[in-house]
Amino acid sequence: MLKLTLFHCINAIDEMSDPTVNNAEVRTVKLPCSSMVKDLVLLRAFEAGSDAVIVLTCPEGQCRHTDGNIRARKRVERVKKALDSIGLDGRRLLFFNVAPGGSGITEILHQALSELKELGPSPITTAHHVPAR
Repeated sequence: MLKLTLFHCINAIDEMSDPTVNNAEVRTVKLPCSSMVKDLVLLRAFEAGSDAVIVLTCPEGQCRHTDGNIRARKRVERVKKALDSIGLDGRRLLFFNVAPGGSGITEILHQALSELKELGPSPITTAHHVPAR
């Protein structure tokens, strides 16, 4: 079963429990603002066993904290390059601006799973068993 970690701004998505998607375990992490997602936190999600990590933010221009979503996007871009450079494939890290209320999350998860089928499980988790934290 594939494992996804979903970071999201509480202002972008209404109260949400871990969504259920066929053939995937999804863990959600709520943030006061998407700008709170740091490079190291994204990398640790992979280290903890995620096959993919998704960051959901408010639409650009609609962040309550001015440009938090833009800072989050730049961090995601930087971490994607780092993942590519260490052989994990930056396509495992996804970024989406979502409509207020979080409509379209199911489609985003299905898109992520479709891309993951091509990539397969994370090489980190297949190289050795990573205990859940």
